[in-house]
This record gives sequence, structure tokens and C-alpha cells, in this order.
Amino acid sequence: MVNIAIVGAGPYGLSLAAHFRRCGIPFRIFGRPMDSWVAHMPKGMMLKSDGFASDIYDPNRDFTLKHFCAERGIEYADSGIPVRLDTFADYGLAFGRRMVPELEDRMVVGLDRMPGGFRLRLDYGETVSARQVVLAVGITHFKYVPPQLAQLPEEFLSHSYEHHELGSFKGHSVVVLGGGASALDLTGLLRDAGADVQLVARRPSLQFHSGPNGAKRSLWKQIRHPKSGLGPGLRSRFFANGPGAFHYLPEQLRLHLVRTTLGPSGGWFIKDKVMRAPLLLGYSTQGAAIKNGRVRLNLQAADGTQREVLTEHVIAATGYRVDMERLRFLSADLRSKVRTVNGAPVLSSAFESSVPGLYFIGVAAANSFGPVMRFAFGAGFAARTLTRTILKSLPADSINIPGPSVIPSTTEHSRSLGEEPALRS
Repeated sequence: MVNIAIVGAGPYGLSLAAHFRRCGIPFRIFGRPMDSWVAHMPKGMMLKSDGFASDIYDPNRDFTLKHFCAERGIEYADSGIPVRLDTFADYGLAFGRRMVPELEDRMVVGLDRMPGGFRLRLDYGETVSARQVVLAVGITHFKYVPPQLAQLPEEFLSHSYEHHELGSFKGHSVVVLGGGASALDLTGLLRDAGADVQLVARRPSLQFHSGPNGAKRSLWKQIRHPKSGLGPGLRSRFFANGPGAFHYLPEQLRLHLVRTTLGPSGGWFIKDKVMRAPLLLGYSTQGAAIKNGRVRLNLQAADGTQREVLTEHVIAATGYRVDMERLRFLSADLRSKVRTVNGAPVLSSAFESSVPGLYFIGVAAANSFGPVMRFAFGAGFAARTLTRTILKSLPADSINIPGPSVIPSTTEHSRSLGEEPALRS
């Protein structure tokens, strides 16, 4: 039986594994490395996050995105130069090879409780027992499609998560539904790919981040609108640097803040492309049907105005909603034992669910630790916090420090992981 198993190999799973490895915590990690970024986001996309906020985290900060770009001769800046999707994906893969050589490119297809821990069933039939399990599954299972569209056949409807290559849409009509970053990126990139693309959004206007203007920020602006891993402003700085404090806010306030903070918006770099595409703003989808081999979308404006749009394909760029029932690889019994609010697991200050030994990090932890859990920037906090917790639970003789460095005690381990890093501005 392994002490702990990590399920998921994106920024959160890799960051946690790198921390475990450095601190000598025995573990196994399963998953396709950086799968969402490599296979489920459109080619040509750029990240909204600044360069300094797009790291994957090892305890000593030995392999940041800045280090990776310097090694590869890739243009980089802490802010002002967008991070390309292919750069971030390649960085994550390189991080896994260098910092987490234990990564097993295997999928967990079943998870259930057993006496003393959990039983994981892997693809091809292998079974693994673990005393504790961390789920770092990201957005993979949580894509959301509005019920008004759910009855459409799959050849006419897809979710933004399903699209990496966009060349197949060249010369075809496509409607993208949504007003967030995924919808805006897809609209601009589909237009570049030669598709006849139209954007439909409920909001009456689109929001984009402000681009760099080259002007030096005054001292007052630096104080009033400090930079953070989630963007400028005191609120964003709190969400980025204070997920531990966020956890102690009243539950209803936490839920409200997660629901309303950092709403739908696109990067400044995609704005020109999007604004050149046909836009239908302020319209919600009332229904959809197939008519003569095309999708007929029935739309309604806030004032009751009805409109019909015909297209060959609809892409629902309608985001993700955490729902424990979507984690079908968890047994029904295990899912039923996890306490949830609005479908998301309720977590302790150490990311532990109501099932002892079962932890959630990443987007599934947003209701407990704030909107930073929806971004790679939150992986550092999650990795440090959970590493401290696991270190305290293990007997000293089970910890095996790799390499020449020796850390004498669990207490000193915890102390070295305890402080938030200074914010880079």
C-alpha cells in the first residue's frame, strides 16, 4: 500500500508531486501530463495570466516559466508579454520530466474506499491501494452545456473543451455561445482558421483585460491597485495571496465571491480579432432544433425580442461547473459520502473532504479557498498547505529525503513551507 496517490498531472498535481518528492513523502502520481492544455485548448491561444503568475511550483523555485523560457530562447517577461499556450504546455511537460520523474501516464478509472484507505483501479486493469488520495483532476470532468442545447446530436454541438485543432471548421458556419475567455479566444481563432463564425452572448457588452501601455505606474496606483497573480487591485491581491484566510469567511459570502469575482473577460490581445467578427450581444438561448441539416437557435433579448440563427455547428463555450456526480470514476458510495455545497466538496483548511484521507485541489477547491483555485497561480498554496499536512501525519521513518540535502525534522519541513512568497511586482 502506497502512502498517498495523486490523481491528475496538470499544474496542481505536478506542483504537489514536486513538493512531496523534495520532502521525501512516498507517493505515486497518475494522469496524462498537462492533458487539458495539450489536447483541449485551441492552438494559437494565449494565457490571460502574466508570466510571473504562470509557474508550476517546486519548493525551491528551481524551474519557473522564466527559467524554462531562458533555456529555450523564448521571449518572456513577468508582465506585458502574453504567454502562448504551446509555451505553457511545453513547460509543464518539461517540468514533469525534470521535477516529477515518478509520473505514471496512466488513467484512474475507478476509486473506492477499502479498510485502511482507498483502492484505485487503473486502465488496463491494475489495482493500487493507497492510504490517502489527492484528486487534482482540474476541469476535465466539469464542462457545462446549457440544458436548452443538451438534446442536440453531437455532430451539431460540442463544448469548447473538445477543440484543439480548428482547421476542420474552415469554410463552415459556427456559432460560439458565451462571453468568457474561452468563447472570445475561440471566436478570434476560428476567424483566423477561415470559419464563418458568429458570437452569441447573454451580456450586452464584452469585457477585456487592459493591455500594457508602457507608462510607469505612480506610487499611488501601486498602492491602490497593487499587482497580484490574479491581476491588479486590492481584492485580487487578497484572493491571490490569502486563500487560507478566505477559507474562514462565512460560507455564503465565500460562495458569492467565487460566483461573482473575476467574471467573464478576455485577454487584451484577442480583442481586435473578436470585434471584427459578427456579434449578437444581450441574447440568451431559449431552445435549439435541427432544420434541414442545420442548427436553428432560438434567441431572446432582455426586452423580449426574439431572433433565430441558423448555423452548421454550435460550440458551447459556457464554462465549467464543479459537480461531484460528474466524477464517475469515484464509486457511488464514495461520492455519496463526500459532503458538498452546490455540487462542490466542502473542504477543511487542509483541503481534506468529509471522507478522511480524501483531498481535493484545483478548481474543485474554489468554493473553499477562493477564485485563485481556478488558476495555475493557486497551485503553490495548495502544494505547500497539503505538504505540511501530510508531513505531520507520517511517521519519521517513512520520509525519504532525495538527494544530498537533509532536512532534519518534520517541524523544520513545515516551517520551510509555511510562509507565502513575497509578491513580485
